[in-house]
Amino acid sequence: MEKIKQAGSISVKDFLSLALPAYFEKDFSFALWRLPKSSTVYLAACPTPRPWADGVLEESEPGFLFSPFDPTQGKIFLPADELYTFENGQLCSGDGSSPDHIRELSVKKETRGKTKYHASTLPRSISSEASQFQQLVSKCKEEILNGRFEKIVPSRTKQTNLPDEFDLIKSFHLLCELYPHAMISIVSCPETGTWVGATPEMLVSVNKEQIFHTVAIAGTQAFTEGMNLKTISWTQKDIEEQALVERYIISCFKKIRLREYEEHGPKTIIAGNVLHLKTDFRVDMTATNFPLLGSTMLQLLHPTSAVCGMPLAPSLEFLKEHEGYNRQFYSGYLGPVNVDLESHIYVNIRCMQLFENEAILYAGAGVMADSDPEKEWSETEMKLNTLLRIIEK
Repeated sequence: MEKIKQAGSISVKDFLSLALPAYFEKDFSFALWRLPKSSTVYLAACPTPRPWADGVLEESEPGFLFSPFDPTQGKIFLPADELYTFENGQLCSGDGSSPDHIRELSVKKETRGKTKYHASTLPRSISSEASQFQQLVSKCKEEILNGRFEKIVPSRTKQTNLPDEFDLIKSFHLLCELYPHAMISIVSCPETGTWVGATPEMLVSVNKEQIFHTVAIAGTQAFTEGMNLKTISWTQKDIEEQALVERYIISCFKKIRLREYEEHGPKTIIAGNVLHLKTDFRVDMTATNFPLLGSTMLQLLHPTSAVCGMPLAPSLEFLKEHEGYNRQFYSGYLGPVNVDLESHIYVNIRCMQLFENEAILYAGAGVMADSDPEKEWSETEMKLNTLLRIIEK
């Protein structure tokens, strides 16, 4: 095995068309991703993922972190034993040895069939019916009106067949094209199966300049091309839901006695086919003397009120009891750790799990005291369309 040479002569599509089948054949795990507003694509791979026992982001080796929704379940870390970077569609760097299939790429470009991926056993049908989900929303409202919760975020699934022409690499590039403001990812491991996502929601970010960044995102309405964002109006329910997520982040800052932070927003943002309200929070980790702020906030923030509810502990128990299925990695988190000296962890929403010939898609809706069950169902339908678009293309 030898390192990739003549990187600039290899396109990302050609490279992936050989790399991903090679990883599948060798039972390697891999993560492929592109950050929002970026033209850089990364591929990290390893033969053996390992548990992440609430490790320290800031001191970790480069790799990719993948966490389930339930904070008591094990997190998975993919060390970047192989790490490749693509800029403007071309391979620009590769670290580590590469499998023979990939090594030959610079001189051999061959036609292959559809890209194979790690697929788990398809569970019994868990697609949610409208009446079933609306009953759950009504139950959430009842609990909120009784004073047990401020907010609950029930979720649902949709099972769909994959068309014969569905291909993993083509789907990744299509998502990158459709959703420039989202974090696009594919994570494929023998242990987890394969997950595809296009999430707009950052959880924790630490850049080279040691600036910590997180966001509060809530509220949802449909977006159509040509809309003037300055004229968008929001309901009282959406505004209150957004304020609740903001307060949750600020409460985490208070727990660690952090007072020096910047807050900007809320403002309306585009997230694929929907609009959200978003507020940004930034902290200078050097100036505030919080060198491990990223790791500390990651443990405090997850799961946020945007995907679980408030107060946290009883909301989590309520959802486990009443949703009727295991969320697995939906509404967990994922992202690169110390890749190019930066960590960018996102909430795993707008995602789907791939099986041999089917996919299960996931979506949730924030329920408040004045929520309407039919509208919450419609909101989940809009969110599911984010990934249905690439399946139905």
